[in-house]
Amino acid sequence: QVQLVASGGGLVQAGGSLRLSCAAPGRTFSRLSMGWFRQAPGKEQEFVAAASWIGGSTYHADSVKGRFTISRDNAKSTVYLQMNSLKPEDTAVYYCAASTAFQAPAIMNKRGYDYWGQGTQVTVSS
Repeated sequence: QVQLVASGGGLVQAGGSLRLSCAAPGRTFSRLSMGWFRQAPGKEQEFVAAASWIGGSTYHADSVKGRFTISRDNAKSTVYLQMNSLKPEDTAVYYCAASTAFQAPAIMNKRGYDYWGQGTQVTVSS
């Protein structure tokens, strides 16, 4: 069992930045791909970014490319999502997730993930 604890959400003005963190304590972190998904009110959950556990590959949704960056620190068993140039449409609950898969497109799809964190609210005001 993998427990994920997300943090770092909050209220920020448009154009601002936030960094989300997701800790996954345990010896298996280095062999897990990590992903971020988000769900806005009334909308389907969507892929945001993923970091494979093999080769350092990262993937970002087109809607966040150039603004968001996923990174991982295996020594700290933590994955981060640096979010810059935030827009009101980025408002959502953000979830981190862990997967034993390591390739796209599996790790760009919520069905490719085995473990989920509790979610953290990000609100961007205009």
